Amino acid sequence: MSDDPRLIAAIELLKTPPPVSVAERVMEEIRRLPHTERPTRRTPWLTWPRGVALALAAGLAAILLLPSGNNSLTPGAAEGIAQFVGHFPGARSVEVVGSFNNWSRGMLHLRDDNHDGIWHGDAVLPAGQHEYMFVVDGDRWVTDPLAGRFVQDGFGAGQENSLLIVRPAAAQP
Repeated sequence: MSDDPRLIAAIELLKTPPPVSVAERVMEEIRRLPHTERPTRRTPWLTWPRGVALALAAGLAAILLLPSGNNSLTPGAAEGIAQFVGHFPGARSVEVVGSFNNWSRGMLHLRDDNHDGIWHGDAVLPAGQHEYMFVVDGDRWVTDPLAGRFVQDGFGAGQENSLLIVRPAAAQP
């Protein structure tokens, strides 16, 4: 056997069990319930013990809202990765709203990791055209000046939405 420290470190990593996912922890809690308290398909979820319902809701929220450990996005065959970048010095928050999320706030927050005013984030979106805008500090809607393509917002005041074209990941080099 080699005494190479890199090889030894790699072997030690292989011995480490993979982290347990939130879904696995929730399912383990359900398995621990006495048989009489386990939910069945015939039992509406509202009649479950309150702790189980809350655990399932928290697990689902964590899966949907928390970033994954490896921060990699995996688009499907008809999806692509959209990258959003905006320069908003002094902003406390920046999010993206658009046709892809029904113009709903609170779904796609951008980050300014080093506090230099450059906000960024990625999202997996269906392939095709999407209109979007930035929402800065919760109330200022801003067209992306770097978008390069714009469309009228349809409200007649001459305002424009930024236009993004997402290509399927399978078609990208």
